[in-house]
Amino acid sequence: MSYHAPIVVISEDESPLLRALSDARYFPVVGTTYDAAPDALESLQPAAVVACGAGPAGALAALARRVAQQSPYVPLIAVDMPGQLPENAMPFTGEADVDRLVARLRAALRVRTLHATTLRRLSDDSSAAPLPSNDPLHDATVLLIGRGAAYPTLSVALGERVGVVGALSIEAAAKHLNTRDLDGIVLAEGFSPRVVDAFLTVLSEDARFRNLPVIASVSAPDRNYELPNLEFADSEPAKIVASALPLIRQHAFEARLSRALASLDAGGLLDPRTGLLTPAAFARDFATAVQHAQQHGGGLSVIRFGFKGAGQRVLFDAARIVSRLMRKMDFGVLQSDDAIVVVVAATDLRGAQTTARRLTSVIRQTSHGPRRDTRVDPDVSVATLMPGDSARSILARLTEQDRRRAAS
Repeated sequence: MSYHAPIVVISEDESPLLRALSDARYFPVVGTTYDAAPDALESLQPAAVVACGAGPAGALAALARRVAQQSPYVPLIAVDMPGQLPENAMPFTGEADVDRLVARLRAALRVRTLHATTLRRLSDDSSAAPLPSNDPLHDATVLLIGRGAAYPTLSVALGERVGVVGALSIEAAAKHLNTRDLDGIVLAEGFSPRVVDAFLTVLSEDARFRNLPVIASVSAPDRNYELPNLEFADSEPAKIVASALPLIRQHAFEARLSRALASLDAGGLLDPRTGLLTPAAFARDFATAVQHAQQHGGGLSVIRFGFKGAGQRVLFDAARIVSRLMRKMDFGVLQSDDAIVVVVAATDLRGAQTTARRLTSVIRQTSHGPRRDTRVDPDVSVATLMPGDSARSILARLTEQDRRRAAS
């Protein structure tokens, strides 16, 4: 595959990756050393950087800072690199496994292409909301699977950086995979090699999960999987987290770009942070829906999830859960008072209560912090459209329910 910008391979010795990438039809590919890397980055503006082996002290950190300043996104892959890596350097073990490295590079370059497309679309639409400038890890949610002695420690270590959904079995993990937008999977100890092999095989055969970062602290099975972001790490929790975060960050950034493009495709009616409607679009659509239901019949219910005092991470994560799980005919909004309001079309009060319980159950399963008491427990109010109701009156009834609950 030809790119306008070259792929730069940095190594103190002649790396076999130069020939391997050329054989894989990735060109142009340029080789350089750590000392010459700053000039190469400045002059070539590469599409991706692959750093092999340890260079001079501090060389990789300086390289990572330069790469992070370039736009659009430039993936940095550190091959067989000892020690702690910079936050934007994705680890890769096994320089001889060229096919897997090429697959990982291909997946990373897709994110670069997505970023370039998003920047171009944003520049063409002056009214569009800019991309958030904070760390994509603030948006990330990771599925932690395990039941060994290291599971609690690993849960705490991950919870300090990302949202965590825990699963003690593969069956529970499968349920989360089908109901959540996840940015990575950490597979801890506690499962037999056959169970691990079956789980990785299922992931590789499903296009929805194929590019998910998967970090396994188990022994590597003697076979290859079509999972470009699969990495086997040491069983020490700190090392597992260090290996996982750069890959998780890239996937969370990709998800952020996808939401931004969806917002642009919708003419700015969707909030790129949540996937729900913007407040102005919600107010217009809700007034229309109420008027239509009053004139032509048919049920209409509204669910309000209150998150009083919750942080931005909790709010946006819950909003993305709602955006993913609600039906195509339903719509919602994240309000300025830290509440999510969902309009459930053609549904009576009992049906809306069932929907509310389902959404609340999924929201509660995420821990946004290192302790279990950081789990989310929203206040839920449900109201159904009554004769003579307006959009304003039904929302006021929801808010009043929430106030009475807080007072009691």
